[in-house]
Formats: sequence, structure tokens, C-alpha cells
Amino acid sequence: MRRNLSVLKEVTERSGAHVLSALKAFSMFALAPVIREYLEGTCASGLYEARLGREHYGGDVATFCAGYKTDEIDEIIGYSNHMIFNSAAQKDRFLPNVRAATHHVDVGLRINPEHSEGEVEKYDPCAPCSRLGVPVSQLSTEVMAGVDGIHMHTLCEQEFEPLLRTWMAVKDKLAPYFSQLKWINFGGGHHITRKDYDREALIGFIKDVRAATGLEVYLEPGEAVALDAGILVGEVLDLPKNGIDLAIVDISATCHMPDVIEAPYRPAMLGEAEEGYTYRLGGPSCLAGDVIGDYSRAEPLKIGDRFAFLDQAHYSMVKTNTFNGVALPAIALWNSESDELKILRKFSYSDFLTRLS
Repeated sequence: MRRNLSVLKEVTERSGAHVLSALKAFSMFALAPVIREYLEGTCASGLYEARLGREHYGGDVATFCAGYKTDEIDEIIGYSNHMIFNSAAQKDRFLPNVRAATHHVDVGLRINPEHSEGEVEKYDPCAPCSRLGVPVSQLSTEVMAGVDGIHMHTLCEQEFEPLLRTWMAVKDKLAPYFSQLKWINFGGGHHITRKDYDREALIGFIKDVRAATGLEVYLEPGEAVALDAGILVGEVLDLPKNGIDLAIVDISATCHMPDVIEAPYRPAMLGEAEEGYTYRLGGPSCLAGDVIGDYSRAEPLKIGDRFAFLDQAHYSMVKTNTFNGVALPAIALWNSESDELKILRKFSYSDFLTRLS
């Protein structure tokens, strides 16, 4: 975590950008004191995350939601420094609430650049008929009335070049409004802490945007904050055969790593061999599709063997559920310098029970 955060802080210091941690990807607030050392605040997706950001992380809280509820809006405003709206209608509807706040709150508007860089359509905010953001072709003086900043989140686990291409496609359409704006927020999806990410190009780009537009620049990395920082440890429960070697494990794709099914993707395993004994790993739930993938080990698996999937701190933790009554994994924090391992939370039947009644 500190390695990732150090990289993000260097981008902040050298480019002048404001970097916020996206709680939707990683909201393990036991590490909030660490994150506060490096970043300027958080971005939230609604009431609960905005409150979490304000109460545990401090700094700026930038909140975006595709649709705000009337009975929550004032409380959200109370926690936020930036209120970012998904449509001109919601902006106009709730602008009086923002202006009535007891502290200053900037009004942001999310736009759809109508330039697609997404590799998977269902994760592409610029896909045809997207519900996210005002299409840039629909911007007008009326739509932009009362707006202090523009928000555009268009990337997903991507390098620098897609950001540059998106900006080149949209900057001239936004230029008429630069004089009224304070900032532009490029959202998340930037794999800034990945080893092969071109951070020098990003730093130069941010400096150029600030100089050309006169605006402050915000970034909202989520995955980049916790990239490669966490593992999910499981245990082999059974080793049946049905045409191939199978392994039933206590990790469920649908309950513990839903992106394996939704994205889909295949998580990397610690100690996986290129060849050897291959098993199809699946969870303990009744869902036929609760399959994690095929994995090879140098030695045959035995019941009770433990293993670990890599890079599971971001998104997996925030998406867990208790379908079938499958238990949630305990949450632990390991200090690699001192080798201290601290169990932060163990889940029990009462956690399952209180969600339902």
C-alpha cells in the first residue's frame, strides 16, 4: 500500500494534480490513517461512502452518484466538498440545496466524452446509450449554468494513452466553458501504480492541461491505490472427479470474487505452475457457474491444502456477499516490515443474520 501511495503522491507533487482515493474500489478504513499521509481525500459514490470519507479519511470528499435521492441529498452535501451530478436535470433540481449548505460546496457535472476507449462494453461509460454523464454534444450554456467543474470517468484498468486520446477528442468541445470552471476531474481507471504505466507522460499531460485551461486537475484512482496489495487465502475442501480433476474450495467466485463471473477474469494464484497437476477450482455454493478457473500445481492437491489468489484487495473486498449463507473471509493486515499479522475482523453467523431481518 505504501509503495502505491508513494507513487501517487509523487504524481501529485510533480504535476500539481489533486489525487483522491476511490472508496468504491477499496474502503478498508483501517488503512485510512496511512492513506491520509499521501492523498488529499476520497471520492464517494453516495451517502455511505461520503460519510465514511468524511468521518475516517478527512480531506476533500468528492461525491458522484448516477441518481441522488431527495431524502439523502442534504446529508450527502454535508459530507462533501464537490457534489457531482450525472445529469443537468439533477443538477438543476438540487442546486438550491448545494447553495444552501453551511460550508462551500462546488458543483460538478459528469460528461460523456462520446469517445470510447473501453475494452469491454458493459464496463465502458462511453458505450452507446450509456446512462453515465451528459453527452458532450448536449452541452450548452443552460446545461452548464452553475457548474464549477467537469467530471469524466471513461477508463478501466488502462494506461496513459487512452486518457490522452480521450482528452484530444473532447478538449475543443469543452473549451468554451473553461472560463467559468475551476477544475476538471478525470475520474478513475488509471493504472498509475502499475510498473509499466508511463507516469512521466501523465505528469507532463497534467501540467499541460493546467497551463492550457487554467483549471485544477483531479484524479480518482481506486484500483491503483490497492494494486497488488492483497491476497485471498482459501482451503481445499474436496477433490472430486468428473471428466477432469475438480477442487471444491471455501472461496466462492460468486460470494467473494464476483468480478470473476461479472467481468469476467481469471485471478492469478500464488505458486501456480505452468504445468503439473491441473484442477478446476469452484466454490461451495449451489450455483453451477461458481467456477474460479483451471489451475496447475507442481504437486497434487490434498484436502486441507491452503492457497492464495493474488491482487484481491481492490473491488473483491467491497463486493463480497453471503449468498447461500457462505461465510465471508476474515480481514487481516500484514506489515511486511515487521511481519506483524493482525486480524481486523472475523465474520460470524450474526453478520449473516442481521442483514436479513
